[in-house]
Amino acid sequence: MSDQALPLATAPVPEFAARAVRTGGSPVRDILALTARPEVISFAGGLPAPELFDVEGISAAFREVLAQAPRQALQYSTSEGDPALRAAVAARTTARGLPTDADDLLVTTGSQQGLTLLAAALLEPGDVVLVEDPCYLAALQIFSLAGARVVPVPTDDEGLDPVALDELAARERPKLLYVIPTFQNPTGRTLGAERRAAVAEVAARRGLWIAEDDPYGELRFEGEPQRWVASFPGAEDRTVLLGSFSKVLAPGLRLGTLRAPAALRRACVIGKQAADLHTSTIDQAAAARYLAASDLDAHLARVTDAYRERRNALVDGLAGALPEGSRWNRPAGGMFVWATLPAGWDASALLPEVVRHDVAYVPGAPFFAGRPDPAAVRLSFVTHPPQEIATGLRRLGAALAAARRAG
Repeated sequence: MSDQALPLATAPVPEFAARAVRTGGSPVRDILALTARPEVISFAGGLPAPELFDVEGISAAFREVLAQAPRQALQYSTSEGDPALRAAVAARTTARGLPTDADDLLVTTGSQQGLTLLAAALLEPGDVVLVEDPCYLAALQIFSLAGARVVPVPTDDEGLDPVALDELAARERPKLLYVIPTFQNPTGRTLGAERRAAVAEVAARRGLWIAEDDPYGELRFEGEPQRWVASFPGAEDRTVLLGSFSKVLAPGLRLGTLRAPAALRRACVIGKQAADLHTSTIDQAAAARYLAASDLDAHLARVTDAYRERRNALVDGLAGALPEGSRWNRPAGGMFVWATLPAGWDASALLPEVVRHDVAYVPGAPFFAGRPDPAAVRLSFVTHPPQEIATGLRRLGAALAAARRAG
């Protein structure tokens, strides 16, 4: 027998799952990577203004937790989440008009994990999910990875069309409807009370779950708060309410909550045990301490005052930056303005020229689950102060003018 080893016969490694192959990356994340240069004024990412973070209050909360209960804060925790944090969130939710107990809530690693857990608990491959068109990009990724068939529901300037929702629910027999009713991402639109009631009625009559995502609801600049869809007749036993600390406190904490009926919540808890066991113990404890020791509402008032000024700077300056015939809205809160360039303009094709002028936006086309609108643009106003927004709009106007001349 020869001492020389024989070549090892190998077979190809198995292929990726089809759902992983068909699910693309986030265009927003790709654009953020392209515009990371400090000289770029970016309207692309929905990044909360870092100078508005309550660094002192959050730092104090971490220090107190580590001083008073370090062994507990650095230990494993329950999958359901810190009891004090759940109690604090339940009290805020109840005060906003939706009676909630601590045991109704699951703490998640950001509200996006809540949607992922919900998809895992509810969706089999091929199940139909209805979404607003356009829709939050990460939700489309989550449903694609779950193997769901995503069906878009038409929208107008007032948000989701309940008549179209009813027709699609009757035809497609969906299991789930996903909505951001307040200051929606990407459009900034808010559903009125009549449409919210209609959504609840359709869900009850047609037999589907509702995932109500509310990351922006407390960032209101004007007008009266809207009731959650979960509070309307017919929706109470079939709505999952997703909350987030990312926009009201700090996104780096990666803290969210999921409020759901008991059986579904338990299924999500099991999913969380399989995903990451529990959300960061120390981050939860610090958030609970912050809510107990600091005035979150006062902090939110400072944030919304600043964001209102930035919203005004962006919206009031768009007429001088976008070509004649463009349209845009004026959201009453949140983080985003939705604009549409004139017919024939392609926001994706224009983006390289825009970035060369050290400014950026997100083309609207990737947000559509149905036929995309190439002229749509999402603009975030929260990251930069008004004077930088004005500079960015001048750059944007120059870039679009240069593209028009070149075309």
